[in-house]
Amino acid sequence: MRPLTIIGNWKMNGSLAANQQLIEELLSSKDFLANLQGVRTGLCVPYPYLSQVSQLLAKSSIACGAQDVSDHPNGAYTGDVSAKMLQDFACQYVIVGHSERRQFHQEGDGLVARKAKACLQANITPIICVGETEAEHDDGKTLTVVRRQLQAVLDLLQGQIASCVIAYEPVWAIGTGKVPTPAQAQDVHRELRLQLAKFDDEAASKVAILYGGSLKPDNAKDLLAMPDIDGGLVGGASLNAKDFLALCQACK
Repeated sequence: MRPLTIIGNWKMNGSLAANQQLIEELLSSKDFLANLQGVRTGLCVPYPYLSQVSQLLAKSSIACGAQDVSDHPNGAYTGDVSAKMLQDFACQYVIVGHSERRQFHQEGDGLVARKAKACLQANITPIICVGETEAEHDDGKTLTVVRRQLQAVLDLLQGQIASCVIAYEPVWAIGTGKVPTPAQAQDVHRELRLQLAKFDDEAASKVAILYGGSLKPDNAKDLLAMPDIDGGLVGGASLNAKDFLALCQACK
C-alpha cells in the first residue's frame, strides 16, 4: 500500500518567531499527532530556516525538507545549495521542478531530473513536480506536458524512481483558488501512474503521487479520496496549524 503523504511548502514565507509558534502549535496538538499515524508528513522551508526547523522537528514524526537543491555536488556556483549540505540539516525531502522554479528561473526538464538524481545520491527523497500552465490546459495539452516532464526524470533515474515522490500541480490552480474536479485530477494521476508502470510496474505501485494547487481543508477530502491521489503538496495551508491539521485529517 502506498503511504499517504502531506508535505507543506512554505514558499518564501516565515520568520524565526512565526516558525517556532507554528511548529509548537502543531506539536502541542494531540489531535494533530493522533492523525499522523499512517500519514507521512513534512515541511519544506526556506534555506535560512533549515537549522531552526530541523531542530524543532527533531523529536517528532514530521520530516524537515528544503524547497530546491543544486544539481552540482560542490564548486563555484554562488548562491546554490548542494544535497550534501542539506544532509547536514537532516533534510528528508527536497522539492524539485516546482512550477515557480520552472517559470521564474527557466528550469527545464533535464535540470529538474538532474536535481532529483542529486537528491537520491544524498539519500534524500525528491518531490518531483509536474504540471501544465493555464494556456496548455486550455489547449488540451495537459497529458502531453506532464508526460514529457516525467519522462525526462524516468530517462535519467532509471531504476531509482521508486525512491521518489511525484507531485502533480496544475500551474493554473496554484494560489488562484481554481481547482480541477476530483475526477479531472484523478485522470492526470492515473496517466502518470500508467507511465510509471510502463517503465517499472513495481515502482508504479509504490510511488506516492501527490496533488498540489489550491489544496485546502474544504476541498481536500474529495480529492484525496481518489484512488491514484496519495496525498498533497500544500502551499498556503501549511502556514496555518489548524489548516495543516485538517488536511492530515482528510487523509483518514
